[in-house]
Amino acid sequence: MGIVNITKTYDADFVKQVEKESGQNVSLCYQCGNCTAGCPYTFAYDIPVSRIMRMVQAGQKETVLKCKSLWLCATCESCTTRCPNNIDVAHIMDVLRHMARREGYAPVPTVKKFWDSFLDSVENNGRVFEIGLLAAYVAKTGRFWTDIDLGPKVLPKGKMHFKPHEIQGKDEIKKIFKRFQEESHK
Repeated sequence: MGIVNITKTYDADFVKQVEKESGQNVSLCYQCGNCTAGCPYTFAYDIPVSRIMRMVQAGQKETVLKCKSLWLCATCESCTTRCPNNIDVAHIMDVLRHMARREGYAPVPTVKKFWDSFLDSVENNGRVFEIGLLAAYVAKTGRFWTDIDLGPKVLPKGKMHFKPHEIQGKDEIKKIFKRFQEESHK
């Protein structure tokens, strides 16, 4: 990570949007580093969590939304638990991931395709339908033979079904997606 010139690229609208969507006040972060110290994936991040928080404060939209760290975050909430100012850092990371996805900043095309397949599955079935998710992901990526050897190991365990489960509240979940899409287009 190089030096970022914050005087030329400060995006106040980005900071406001992150705060609005997350319901968090990012200016409360005083860079104690507890979020980074508690993160189990820091070793793999291109930008540590505390630096992402600082870059959000500094309005560095493009740098933040392009970073791979957003996509590696497991939302385990270690950062949130450790924050002395009770900032829901994991939620901010989630919001940033959604913003990056909406604006086409997903760093690895297969990651975006997986996320899109996952969300489509939840929207259509009310929960994840694993076989459908797998089929959609493979169709979008063309990765037909990747992990094919796992099929014979997984299928006999009865954990993956060939038809989606019927659930209660499926229509309510569709309404959530519809509201989100309407809000995104405003």
